[in-house]
Amino acid sequence: MEKEFQDLFQIRHNNDRVEVGKVLIAEPFLEGKYFNRSVVYIVEHDDSGSVGFVLNKPLPYTASELVKELDGVYFPVYIGGPVERNQLYYIHRRNDIPDSVRIADGIYWGGDFKAVTEMLQAGKILQEEIRFFAGYSGWTETQLDNELKENSWMVGTISADVLFTVPNSGLWEQVMSSLGGKHKLWANFPEDPILN
Repeated sequence: MEKEFQDLFQIRHNNDRVEVGKVLIAEPFLEGKYFNRSVVYIVEHDDSGSVGFVLNKPLPYTASELVKELDGVYFPVYIGGPVERNQLYYIHRRNDIPDSVRIADGIYWGGDFKAVTEMLQAGKILQEEIRFFAGYSGWTETQLDNELKENSWMVGTISADVLFTVPNSGLWEQVMSSLGGKHKLWANFPEDPILN
């Protein structure tokens, strides 16, 4: 029985490849304020490195409180990662924002900030159509590969609907569970088993 229990928490690299539009799912015991039980949406991945945004770490501020141009826009802002934390980034569902980068069907990254500001002020972008991030998560060309080999991350998928509507508190559990098998058990494992 002890061997079976050890196998249950044996982390093995899943074979999914990191690609733009996929998510990195932190293994259950990964530590750190940015990446503990985090889900990171990948918006850039090539030979020079990777960029993504942590989806499930909200800040106690709204866009209006952090950026003066967004006065009156009370949408939540998330910790995107440890890089350039003083910069605001966004992903959205609007194909009419100039200079946006298409990430996947119905999902875009960035775009003309002035146009975004005007559309938000006019009420033309709804909260469920855009997500704001302070900072981003970045990896050099070999850094993420090494972290995957160390089994710090699993690779999964996420739909646009889930990306923009799932409550933050349950996102890690939901995407971990979606990997199936023992990952469903991991999703329900307490963050601090001593307190269970």
